[in-house]
Amino acid sequence: MSESGKKPEKPAGREEPRPEEPAGESGGTAGKPGPRPRPEPAAKPEPEAEPETESEAEPGPEPEGEPEPEPVAGPGLEPVEPSTGEPGAARPLTGRQRLANGLWPPRLTRAQLTVAVLLCVLGLGLAIQVRSTSDNSALRGARQEDLVRILDELDNRTKRLEDEKRRLENQKTELESSSNQAAEARKQTAQKEDQLGILAGTVAAQGPGIELTVSDGKGAVEADKLLDTIQELRAAGAEAIQINDVRVVADTYFSGSAGKVEIDGKKVSQPYKFKVIGKPQDLEPALNIPGGVVQTLEKEQAGVSVSRSEKIIVDALRPAKRPDYARSSSQ
Repeated sequence: MSESGKKPEKPAGREEPRPEEPAGESGGTAGKPGPRPRPEPAAKPEPEAEPETESEAEPGPEPEGEPEPEPVAGPGLEPVEPSTGEPGAARPLTGRQRLANGLWPPRLTRAQLTVAVLLCVLGLGLAIQVRSTSDNSALRGARQEDLVRILDELDNRTKRLEDEKRRLENQKTELESSSNQAAEARKQTAQKEDQLGILAGTVAAQGPGIELTVSDGKGAVEADKLLDTIQELRAAGAEAIQINDVRVVADTYFSGSAGKVEIDGKKVSQPYKFKVIGKPQDLEPALNIPGGVVQTLEKEQAGVSVSRSEKIIVDALRPAKRPDYARSSSQ
């Protein structure tokens, strides 16, 4: 070959760039098959972006200043979203909210329920005791003079009981020491008959005492008020009592309504006049004690007057009735 037909020599150290080989189906150069490339894995589809809500939109520029510290969730704090009110950020609870959360819904155990029932029963018992104490303490607000008078009345009752005891002991001694025991027994029997006749209302009686007059112009005094008066007089030592023309004895009863009072089935009209034989110094103060008969009748708008007398005559009598079944044990 001629020199013109020779290829020019390449300088040392330099290589001509090879032209890009067209990629064929086999991926090799022309005339020489190359290795088949591996198929690349298909790319995973990216998830579509969810549309942003107004709450997730980028907040605008915050005003300059110190940033507020974010509340930390803990005891007594509830995470709340500041903009939507949903859980997210912590907001401290008020005392009223803590109390409401602690009380509702109720979470009671059997022990707590038992303690609650016991406390209710205890409170009810204390209330009843306080009320009964206050009801029975009518003398708590009484004056000193009234308290002294009540104390004197109690002392007089005690003295009367002691005198009665001494009298009975003397009778017993006389019966045991008398030479003529039969005559002494008849004497004491006659005295006892007179005493029992006065108590039974079969004989008349006289002695010191008081006169009590109750005027009931409006007809407001009930029968039980008159019965309370009799009980108070008996407790003060009354030995014989007469209301208008009716003798009051152990089996006397009161009936009827206000303004139409009946004693032992007999109608009595007002004014009610009590004739009472006993010690006047005991009978009158017993009616005038605080909360006693006089004040009770005056609350019913009735007129009450009490007067002492050295001679009261009780002459209303009751027929003597022989008992049907009771007999003396000495017969």
